[in-house]
Amino acid sequence: MARLNLWRWGVFGLAGLYFLVPLAASVVFTVDVPGQGLTADAYTQILSTGGFGSSLLLSLELALATIAVVLLLMVPAMVALRLGAPKLRPVVEVVCSLPLVVPPIAFVAGIVTVLKWGPEHLSRTPLFQTFVAIQNPDFPVVLVLAYVVMALPFVYRALDAGLRAIDVPTLVEAARSCGASWPQALVQAVLPNLRGALLNASFLTLALVLGEFTVAQLLGFQPFAVWIVNVSGSQAQLSVAVSVMSLLVTWLLLLVLAGFGGRSRTTSRG
Repeated sequence: MARLNLWRWGVFGLAGLYFLVPLAASVVFTVDVPGQGLTADAYTQILSTGGFGSSLLLSLELALATIAVVLLLMVPAMVALRLGAPKLRPVVEVVCSLPLVVPPIAFVAGIVTVLKWGPEHLSRTPLFQTFVAIQNPDFPVVLVLAYVVMALPFVYRALDAGLRAIDVPTLVEAARSCGASWPQALVQAVLPNLRGALLNASFLTLALVLGEFTVAQLLGFQPFAVWIVNVSGSQAQLSVAVSVMSLLVTWLLLLVLAGFGGRSRTTSRG
């Protein structure tokens, strides 16, 4: 038993070094300026740098929209799958896993082809304005649609794990026997028991949107990840400082999520 614990702590220690050493090196790079010594200018200049606020706000808006759309699509679909068509689960799983095997370059190439094809063939129809509207730089809906597809594997796994932990047919049947409609049964009986799964899916989607670079860059938009790369060409320390802060905020959100999920499980057991 002692040997097993020693091995476990050794693995955790190596994993910690794997993550913490590059992070520490990045922090040192941002605060150690040759000829000036230690300084925090790279961090104090973040808020005043041009494009920081607008790019971060855009990424957060895209993340919230993506979370809303993907959950509105996946939650009813997966509940219906559990209730009425469990044999279709392997098919849905394969479809939701496809974004993992499609290279982002090929995915963007397909999107660009559709965006070029639409205006050329639909210029005299009302759909032409739709193609123009979804490419609005202030809020590119096309990025939301792309991120929804990219988030499907992670959202599916999170929701599937949550649904496996509860008896969905019994919950829905009990709610229906009390006079609830199907939407009420979903909202009042199923969703409260999926709180942890919904939080996990939302967090994974948020992390995906905040860190995604390839699709946004190739489509010509500038959310937060693209802004960091663009700034790195002229202000390397600033870009690394922003990356460090983003990573720390992401870890903080993960810890808050884990703590909230733990409290929810404790409350439900009590």
